[in-house]
Amino acid sequence: MRLSSASRAAVRSTTRRVAVAAASAVLLAVPLSATANAAPAEQLPSAELPAELVEAIQRDLGLTPEEYLDRAARAQELGDYARDFRSERPSEFAGAWLGEDGKPVIAVTNPEAAEKAAQDGYRATVAPVSADGLEQALAELNRWVAGLPREVSSQINSASIDVLNNQIVLDIVNSPIGRALNLPSLVANVQVQLSPGMPPNDPAPMGGDTYITADGDVRATPIERIGICSFGFNGVDADGDAVNLTAGHCDAVARSDGGSTVYLPNRANIDESVRIGKFTESTVGTDSTLDYGIVSLDKAGVEAGLDRPAVRGGNGSTLTVTGTAVPVVGAPVCKSGQSSSFTCGLVVADRIETQLTYDSGFSSTIRGFATSACTLAGDSGGAIVTGTLALGVISGSNSAGAPNCVEANLVLAPNGGTSSLGIPIQEIENATGARVRTAANPS
Repeated sequence: MRLSSASRAAVRSTTRRVAVAAASAVLLAVPLSATANAAPAEQLPSAELPAELVEAIQRDLGLTPEEYLDRAARAQELGDYARDFRSERPSEFAGAWLGEDGKPVIAVTNPEAAEKAAQDGYRATVAPVSADGLEQALAELNRWVAGLPREVSSQINSASIDVLNNQIVLDIVNSPIGRALNLPSLVANVQVQLSPGMPPNDPAPMGGDTYITADGDVRATPIERIGICSFGFNGVDADGDAVNLTAGHCDAVARSDGGSTVYLPNRANIDESVRIGKFTESTVGTDSTLDYGIVSLDKAGVEAGLDRPAVRGGNGSTLTVTGTAVPVVGAPVCKSGQSSSFTCGLVVADRIETQLTYDSGFSSTIRGFATSACTLAGDSGGAIVTGTLALGVISGSNSAGAPNCVEANLVLAPNGGTSSLGIPIQEIENATGARVRTAANPS
């Protein structure tokens, strides 16, 4: 079968990493959220986490289940505080993250603001450039990229914010054109670095499981036009109807014809796969710069079980989704996809912009967040959680071409390890009016 186009790397493994430090104005440190503050969502107790998720947390993060849940909760508390701090002191806020020890850190631009953050119980550090200044300079950089010839701009993979060092990271393909690229005069102090299952016990589909797409009837669709992706989070649309929130590029096969049909695959005979719905909305880096899709579920989809706040673990275990979250640098995350099951990592950038280029030559900019969790081809659209909260859906990675995560980690370790692109779930909810099913709001 043909793997859907953006299951391939959105952040390519053969890259040159250019850290662009502050000049007259520097680059981005994203708003942590555009939504109003809400009461923190409750998480499951550690004893109720699936055994396979616990294993992945210990293997990939070196944390106990209690530490994992605690850090996920701390990250959301930090996100709320940082939003308020930035609103009150926009010229003084420079970023926020969890340190390696799990303690929350606020970056500010002067000692007075640092003292305020310290009084509020946060570790504070002084940085030269505010978040507003970083965003302004990132916009200037993106305008410069947009004005380059296509053969040059295609060599620029992404621009993201390194909040820890108050700088932007620009990923450039390690090619003759990429190596010869002259950065605009607005950036200075450039540093160059090369970067380059068991059968399920629960037969009902859920987040992280496989779905396939077709042009209408799967039996009439050529095998090379059948796409493979992973379910994201089950939810309801603005009318209260059942949907699944997943990656928009998974609808690439038939977007121009009104949306791909979606099937639960019959692995023995694809022609006997069960139709469970259809893409009714999808976007890949258009004006929103997001990569999301809404699969409207029909009666068969609901009866199959796609109306539960559940994400798949290894060996058929399940994780109940208890709320939604925003990406915070340093927060622990785990993802569920049909190819690699549960893998875990950290949020390494709360905003990253990367170019997605198609075989036709068309390219678009995708905006999301980056994690260090391993993601393979076919995981696209799958669910990313922090604690037991929905964080985002999988868009792409630099390990998509690897046969497994063990090999991906070995090959990519010299270049900084695996990196995956996620699309924030709250931004998908805001853009579509859909909402994720949770234990508190299952319908």
